[in-house]
Amino acid sequence: MAKQSEWPGKMLAVIKSGNVAAAVAQIKVAPTVKDLRQLQSEMNKAGLRGRWRELDLAIEENMALLAAPRLHRSP
Repeated sequence: MAKQSEWPGKMLAVIKSGNVAAAVAQIKVAPTVKDLRQLQSEMNKAGLRGRWRELDLAIEENMALLAAPRLHRSP
C-alpha cells in the first residue's frame, strides 16, 4: 500500500482557516496531480468545493499544467 501524501491534509487546514491567497500560492507549486485530486476529494467531503471560485480555478489549472509531460516536477 502506497503512503499517502500529507500535502492535501495540510492544504485543507489552510483552506479551512480562510487564507485563500496562501492556498492558491501553494496549489501553484503542488507536488503532483494525485495530490491535487486528493485535495479536491477532501474539499468535497468537507463541503468546501465551490465556496471560493479562485481556489477551484487554481486547482483545475494546475492539474492541467502538471498533466503535461514537459512540466513534470522531479521530487
